[in-house]
Amino acid sequence: MRPRRASTVALFVVATAGLLVSIVAASLLGSANVGLLDVVSTIMRHVGLGGIAPTPPLPKLLDALIWESRFPRVLLAAAVGTALAVCGAVLQAVTRNSLADPYLLGVSSGASTGAVAVLLLGIGGSISLSTGAFVGGLVSFAALLILLGGGRVASPARVVLTGVLVSQFFAAVTSVILMVSGDANSTRGFTYWLLGTLAGARWEGVTVTVVIIVIGVVAVQFFAPALDAFTFGWDSAAALGINVTAARIWLMVLTSVVTAAAVAASGAIGFIGLLVPHVVRILAGPMHRTLLPLTAFAGAIFLVWVDTFARTAFSPHELPAGVITALLGAPAFALVLKRLGA
Repeated sequence: MRPRRASTVALFVVATAGLLVSIVAASLLGSANVGLLDVVSTIMRHVGLGGIAPTPPLPKLLDALIWESRFPRVLLAAAVGTALAVCGAVLQAVTRNSLADPYLLGVSSGASTGAVAVLLLGIGGSISLSTGAFVGGLVSFAALLILLGGGRVASPARVVLTGVLVSQFFAAVTSVILMVSGDANSTRGFTYWLLGTLAGARWEGVTVTVVIIVIGVVAVQFFAPALDAFTFGWDSAAALGINVTAARIWLMVLTSVVTAAAVAASGAIGFIGLLVPHVVRILAGPMHRTLLPLTAFAGAIFLVWVDTFARTAFSPHELPAGVITALLGAPAFALVLKRLGA
């Protein structure tokens, strides 16, 4: 046990250091050259540690570039990556489906409907696109719960099939709104958002999104024993003393809220929730007490670097992060499947 525990501790140390280094390094990269100490000093000043900052203040333009543009975007990428990876791991255990991802319950399709309703129909008056997307995601999850009889269902397959039904319905509604009310410019803008982009990161929205995601991810951690039991089936989990119905409903609610917050902030970024949990499971084992936090770190690091590549590789043009995750995720997941012997 000791070697195993030591290796787990080492993984946590590496993951924590990797995330911190990734956040700082990603804040360095961009069209304007700034030094490492300049980035660190700027962040320290804005969090109230200016007295021990290692360098003098930057010009206002560079200061704003780091604090108002790059840093909130990097934090949002870390939060969204965390959310999608953890929700994927949870739903894979709840449904006993290796192909489950955060969008399994139809939340992303509902979020898309909410976003396009705000953008094209003007529903809600002054409601922002991200708020509309968040509300739409919650509405789609409410529809799922109603179809599942309040979450009291007999099999994981029913959850999966109902999620597909809800997803297809809201996707159809989104298509109808686009066809009836959309013009070329609005449709192009919505399509770009739908592909998954973090370009709109601003402190107000980032703060709310990070708080929702952190609370949801921490809450999910308390269900680690139930998730371990779910991997053997719902009947086996009940035999082990798990309140299967309550745990399942809470986990679906938490993952849906967290996913809705992530999609509202960034659009639908694919493959993170599908790929990252499998990679971490190979490295750290299947026990959710360690799998969930390590998956959170891995998802955050992965999306931070994906978004950094998306905004810098083809500068001044920018690719949606969702396009990059799809290009990287498809072959990477094929390798994972080969490694698992699937």
